[in-house]
Amino acid sequence: MTAVTPVQTAQRLAANTVNGGRVLGKTASASTTAVTAGRSRAADPSSLRPVSEAAEVRSITRGTVQAAMEVLAGIRPIHQLARRLDPRCLASLQHRAALIRRELTRTGNPALARLHRNSTVRSVRVCEVAEGIYEASAVVVDDVRARAVAVRLERSKQVWRIVELVIG
Repeated sequence: MTAVTPVQTAQRLAANTVNGGRVLGKTASASTTAVTAGRSRAADPSSLRPVSEAAEVRSITRGTVQAAMEVLAGIRPIHQLARRLDPRCLASLQHRAALIRRELTRTGNPALARLHRNSTVRSVRVCEVAEGIYEASAVVVDDVRARAVAVRLERSKQVWRIVELVIG
């Protein structure tokens, strides 16, 4: 059996649309027409919304926590989180990262150098507190230990902003 790549599928669907429902000289079946109709709806920007608000918050939390851990490890610049974090949270995270860097240069402790390295977000749990306000917790595992992260998100002008970030 020959494998069909996504490119070949897209080419067949494009040919189906161009030829008015005919694929390789045959009339398109109902399933092919349904797939083509589904593809055109999927390209519509209004259909690119997350399944639920909780899923959107979970995704934002996972990405932001991962980025925050990379900031603490010194492999990501802090300004990349400026759009997502409240200014107070951003300043707090920046201060913590500076303390880690200063302590690392002062002591040269190899265990401290491994702190926050290779961090992975293992799980994220979200809970709606009020309309437009969620609280989330995440479990992050790095080379040295596992830690908990607590996050509070609030919707502001159709954008989710993290107003509290506590890294254990």
